[in-house]
Amino acid sequence: MQKLRALVLVIVIAALLFFLTSGGFLVVDDPQHADVIVVLAGEADKRPARGLELLSQGYAPRMMLDVPADMSIFGQETVDIARTYVQKLPQRDSISICPIAGLSTKTESYDVERCLENSGVRSLLLVTSDYHTRRARSTFQHRFQGYRIAVAAATDPVQFSRDWWHQRQWAKMNLDEWLRLVWWEGVDRWH
Repeated sequence: MQKLRALVLVIVIAALLFFLTSGGFLVVDDPQHADVIVVLAGEADKRPARGLELLSQGYAPRMMLDVPADMSIFGQETVDIARTYVQKLPQRDSISICPIAGLSTKTESYDVERCLENSGVRSLLLVTSDYHTRRARSTFQHRFQGYRIAVAAATDPVQFSRDWWHQRQWAKMNLDEWLRLVWWEGVDRWH
């Protein structure tokens, strides 16, 4: 009976530790100098701003903005919207657009590979949402073997916090990203 109580106590403590640290585990924020900053598609109000900040700080000489190719907003193609956005920036000559067709991080990595073909790039600094950084880095390391892959987090306190249990949206995002991470590590990376 003592052994059973001890086992239950260990399981409860382990579950509590996982509960308290699971949001922080998802976040990797370690920007490093690279040949190019790759801003992954999604959260277009936060990710590009973080990429521009890193570009201005000299983390890379150029930036590539991933934009869904087959998507429109209010009748305008997102690639056209992105081009207009980039043309208004003072760093426009250092920024390119990579039209992506993939809807997952894995398929987006194929599109990025296509956009970087024959570019001589050997290191990437990925910019993505904070909760997505661990899975994005793992996915790109798998696809770009031999490259140096670093990642920088774009934070949005409305969407996610490491203290995910404080708000419903944060809890949903934490659970969703954990499901995606487990799927990537357990299934998708092996196909």
